Formats: sequence, structure tokens, C-alpha cells
Amino acid sequence: MQNQQPPLVKSAPKPASDPAHGAAMIFLHGFDDDAMGWENIATQFHDGNKLPYMQWVFPNAPHNLDARQNAWYTPSSLQPAPPGRPELAPDEDEEGLRKSVAYVESLIDHLTSRGIPPNRIVLGGFSQGCALALLTELTSRYAGKLAGIVGLMGYLPLPDIIQKLRTKAGLPHVVGHVPMFLGRGSADRLIPRSKWTEGLNKLKQLGVDDGAMEIKEYEGLAHALSPAVLQDLSKWLERVVPQLED
Repeated sequence: MQNQQPPLVKSAPKPASDPAHGAAMIFLHGFDDDAMGWENIATQFHDGNKLPYMQWVFPNAPHNLDARQNAWYTPSSLQPAPPGRPELAPDEDEEGLRKSVAYVESLIDHLTSRGIPPNRIVLGGFSQGCALALLTELTSRYAGKLAGIVGLMGYLPLPDIIQKLRTKAGLPHVVGHVPMFLGRGSADRLIPRSKWTEGLNKLKQLGVDDGAMEIKEYEGLAHALSPAVLQDLSKWLERVVPQLED
């Protein structure tokens, strides 16, 4: 992509001698942000000796000419269509989303070329990054192959055409078992609760196994992270990419 900085990579402080026993997290930032705003998450994990075998990859979104900000796709209104008028729903940037999915696929390709298998790679994101992570899991050639998905303070984009995109990609009609950690703040005013709920319902309609989803709502939290979110995320990560013996 044009006008895009390379990812920021935080190496594992205690890497596994066998790359196949390591782990990686690709974490996608939100709208009008960049990778540097998120590397502190990896620092906190490493300083606390949490998942020391995991490397973190923080990609940078390109500069979006329409939005005039760093963005994975051109944002649209997240307000629902008026009752009975689905044709008035705001258009989403399908082209921009699909281009960003292809870019995320290339990041996963790079990790696998270095010996880290897809089932030891977690894909996550915040806000727009959450939307992109979910869409990548549901429609890309890595669908169903990753260790898990982390979606924080975001929503599910293109809900009405995901099944069509899956069919076009030759993916199964039913998604099945995909570990997901999904969290939002109860005081989040940027992502409407209706949009969050719509996404959860659509994931169930697509056949995501209920038992694979860990869904958290953090009382009083706005459009941000908190120590409680990171504590829960750490415990979840240790389950989906546990340390393996070398």
C-alpha cells in the first residue's frame, strides 16, 4: 500500500529455539492512529514476563486520502438504517477493507515463512483494527487456521455480504470453532451498542461456535483499554498459544 510505514516489531524476550514452538500476535490499531501508540502493550506483557515467547507485530495503516488520516479503510457512519429502510444503511468501504485483508495476509505469510505456523499466530485489533481482524478471519485464505482472534472496542464490517465472500473464497458455509476474545466498554460512545450486538449475532449466524467466544463488557470503560482488559487478554492468550517445550 502507498504511504504506509512498515510494521513495528517487538521481538520475544525469550524466543523458542524452534520457531514452530514460538508464537506471534499481529495487532491492528484503530482509525487515525499508528503502531507506536500500541507497542506499550507488548512492553507491559514482556516486563511482566507474560508470554515471553511471543513476538508482537504492530502494523501501520496507510494514509487514507478520503479520510485524510491513517485508516485501514474509509470509515462510514455506524448508525443503523431507519426501521424498514435497509436501503438507507450507510455504504461501507468494501474495496478498502479487502485491500487491507490482503495486506494482513501478507504479514501472516511473512511470519509463516520464518517458521511460525498459523495456529501459533493470533490476529487482533482495536476499533477499525478489530473490524479488519474479524473480516480477515472470516473471509481470507487464513480463515479457520489461526490460533485465535482478538476484537476490542470494534464491530463486524460488511455483515450482509460475508457469507458471499466466504463462498467466493471457497470457504465452508459454517465457520465452526474459532477462538475469539471480544471486548467492549459499557461507556463506549464511538461504537454503538447496536453495532456491537449486530456483530455478535452475525458471528453466531455464521456458525461460530459459542463455546469458542469469550465475550467481555467492561463497566464504565469508554473507547479505550484498561488493566482489566489486558489481564483478561493475557489469560486468554496463555490458553490459545500456551508455552511449548523446546
